[in-house]
Amino acid sequence: MTTVEQSPALAPLRQARERFLSGRPLPDDVPDEVLAAWRRARFFGVRHDLDGPVHEPELPAESPLLEAARPVLERIAPVLGRSGLLLTDERLRVLWTTGEVPGDDRCRDLSEREVGHNSAALALRTRRRAEVHGPEHFLDVWQDVSAVSVPLLAPDSGQLLGTVTVASGLCAGCGPHPGAALAEAAATAVEAELLARSRTAERVLLDAYTRAAHGPDRAVVALDGRNRLISEAAVRLATPQVLAALEHASTSEEPYDVTLPADAGCTVGITPVRHEGRVLGIVAVLEARAAGVPRLDPRPALALAGGSVPWRHAVARAVELARVHEPLLLTGERGSGKTALARELLGGRVPLVADAAESPELGVKYSELADGRPLLLRHAERLAQPDVAALNSLLDEHPDVHLLVTYTPGTPPGPCFQRLLDTLAARSVTLPALRERPEDVRELLPVLAPRPVPGQPPLTWTLDALRALEEHPWPGNVTELAHVVRALAEHRRVTGPVRRAELPDPVREGPAARRLSPMEHAERTAILAALRRHGGNKARAAAALGIGRATLYRKLRGYQSGHG
Repeated sequence: MTTVEQSPALAPLRQARERFLSGRPLPDDVPDEVLAAWRRARFFGVRHDLDGPVHEPELPAESPLLEAARPVLERIAPVLGRSGLLLTDERLRVLWTTGEVPGDDRCRDLSEREVGHNSAALALRTRRRAEVHGPEHFLDVWQDVSAVSVPLLAPDSGQLLGTVTVASGLCAGCGPHPGAALAEAAATAVEAELLARSRTAERVLLDAYTRAAHGPDRAVVALDGRNRLISEAAVRLATPQVLAALEHASTSEEPYDVTLPADAGCTVGITPVRHEGRVLGIVAVLEARAAGVPRLDPRPALALAGGSVPWRHAVARAVELARVHEPLLLTGERGSGKTALARELLGGRVPLVADAAESPELGVKYSELADGRPLLLRHAERLAQPDVAALNSLLDEHPDVHLLVTYTPGTPPGPCFQRLLDTLAARSVTLPALRERPEDVRELLPVLAPRPVPGQPPLTWTLDALRALEEHPWPGNVTELAHVVRALAEHRRVTGPVRRAELPDPVREGPAARRLSPMEHAERTAILAALRRHGGNKARAAAALGIGRATLYRKLRGYQSGHG
């Protein structure tokens, strides 16, 4: 272990920090990221000398991360030497620590708002290993400390769970930290333990669900806050509001306490699913209310199935526009549900249907629309030039015609077709691809599956198979998923839930294994956050990010071919 004076490489940075704290001008060679971190600490009001009250974070009563990590870290602790080992959660609260960690007795919250620049906060922000040495820190107490932190990611979802940090006396130079390999190994071991526990929990939940759903008319829902299993009979009763109430119960301390909506149309009995003394989730058995209470349609409209934010936003926007019988443009990738949604928006009205994919020269007699009959025009991108011109003329003369158009972007449109798109742009909705709303896959499966023959159970899925379906990029979107589901329902010769091994090779094997670079990770995170803020609207997200829409599409396609 060396001191600051024995680290010539850090001496200029130490002097720059002292000048920063005293308000004097700084030299030009201070790294931008370090200077920005110091400025953030000053903006947050962090005291470099830790003078005054120290924030004591409220730690969770139960922490699955700590339960999984503690035995791993305790096995590693004997090899630490004169170093310290810390575990934080996703909020950078210190859950566990051992060894010699300067300032450990006071710094129990490693967020930048509390202690300024540090390796744990940097690793959590960048989603990769991070090191911070001596004067790069803002706090006085860490001036003789070098630390390396590795983020902990959920094995199934990639969600940030926390960090593992190895802290030591100041290293000679600025890195690499001698404890980097140890921190990486600790993080890998913790993630492996999380994965093992996750699979055990999933098996326990699946077993409980299978025992409860022992009959074709048994309405059973099993949930654990991450996974959801629904029997065919439960689909008829489990409205989104009912499922939301059950989801809340599955993650609460009182799983028996469920308040269903007044118009739920069913009652519920709850059985907690326990493993090793801990409640993992619940199994809910639904019962229809007495006769006279209407039951829900067992087959909700495919066009409306899905609860993800991008899908709900798109459908809500389409429903709002469709209230006025004027032109409406639905765009999206092939198989994303444009035609199904268009028919749903028409309600019971029977449209005049024209499909440019079947015949580029439609020969539509637009006079037939004079009586107000709607026209559903599919695959507008394949229209012949005369029909494009006719549509432009029609919209010039009758801008309020009841016209629903589906369009799949592809090759750049010509001037005449671009004029048509520009005319319809004000009343257009872009449907998200299925890979952009993977959480909807589970809601789509019971809608896409054929009705079981009498005496046969409905199609159900193991959690491993569900995960494979959610991770597949689905270039053919909902249409491709429907083909897979129907083929399995019609041709499988075994009983029980569909296993991952039964899925088609591309789905079973998972996405391509190209690993995203740290820069791609950061870009992807920023783009997905912008898409969430703007309800999945790519044009608005691109504008907010200051990039072209074509660039955003290209980057999203590139991220689909890799993983981190």
